[in-house]
Amino acid sequence: MSASDDRHLEGLEVYRVGGAVRDALLGWPVKDTDWVVVGATAEEMQRRGFKPVGRDFPVFLHPLSHEEFALARTERKSGHGYTGFVVHASPEVTLEEDLARRDLTINAMAETPEGALVDPYDGLADLEARRLRHVSPAFVEDPLRVLRTARFLSRYAGLGFVIAEETRALMRSLVASGELAHLVAERVWTETEKALSEPWPEVYFQVLEACGALAVLMPELAEDDADLDAALGRLHRLPEDIEAEAQVRWRWARLVEHLDDDAREALSERLRLPRAHRELATQAARTRALCRQVAANGLCGAQVMRWLDGIDAWRRSDRVAPLISLVSLDAPALAEDLALAWRLAVQILPRALVAEGYQGRELGEELARRRWEAIEGALADPEA
Repeated sequence: MSASDDRHLEGLEVYRVGGAVRDALLGWPVKDTDWVVVGATAEEMQRRGFKPVGRDFPVFLHPLSHEEFALARTERKSGHGYTGFVVHASPEVTLEEDLARRDLTINAMAETPEGALVDPYDGLADLEARRLRHVSPAFVEDPLRVLRTARFLSRYAGLGFVIAEETRALMRSLVASGELAHLVAERVWTETEKALSEPWPEVYFQVLEACGALAVLMPELAEDDADLDAALGRLHRLPEDIEAEAQVRWRWARLVEHLDDDAREALSERLRLPRAHRELATQAARTRALCRQVAANGLCGAQVMRWLDGIDAWRRSDRVAPLISLVSLDAPALAEDLALAWRLAVQILPRALVAEGYQGRELGEELARRRWEAIEGALADPEA
């Protein structure tokens, strides 16, 4: 059922807004549809069967489609950070006033249920010009918009989009104001995680670096331009056959694998990263360290054992194949050696040694010794 013939919306002034309008005009997949209701009250929405879900402002779920319908509102800056706003929602707020509080002009377009475009801030012209431009000077009131603008460019850069210079200037002034320090870690990570799933994730970090935000939010990445450039170049070089849901974790791991343990852990703590992201980043860093050691000194069984122990391979054997695939991107011969060594070592099982009478500490020591011997044998005789 379309909004134009929906009995729950009969008599209401409703508009499709934001990303759904933008992406439909771009021919980009539309994932979610949001609506704004003008001239209504919260009580009226509930009488019509809409379920209130908004904590900070009036948002309601449609009784059947479960799409979000928000009452038109304005926002006034009252404090620091992205939460420092006073929200005003009332039947007197117009559609243009609601759209004016949005970040970019391409996100400030609306559409009637019949498909007529409402575009008071020239979002369509900016869309056609492939330009990300702020709606108003109020852009600087919300520091999260620096990250959002960078993220949108990471989505659309391949289509030729650029950030308007006057918007870049506002982003730099926002950084200089110190407002970014008031962003909570969860919101910084949420935007970063979304950017890592976009088609051109490297652009997100390039934009943040150019306006000074990266040095504030992720200083470990901003310390060396050459290291950052190399890290961004790795974002598209991932192991083969990883699951789609693991792509973001792998991209993050590749981004930070060059950092030392202290820097990587400090960054993880600051962004309050999920455990899975931290662990994979550590595994990638240890794999990188192995490759550097082999390049400098050659390969030996002790190195391989330390690497397998370091990635907890004996208990988490599922980690080994993707990391060997990672090695193969730059060192295919080393990857073949590691694959053979692992295949032979993993065949030596504790239960066989238990049957021989080993137990306790001696069991662990003998297990490690035989696995090391198997690895040494594989490296000495690749045809083993």
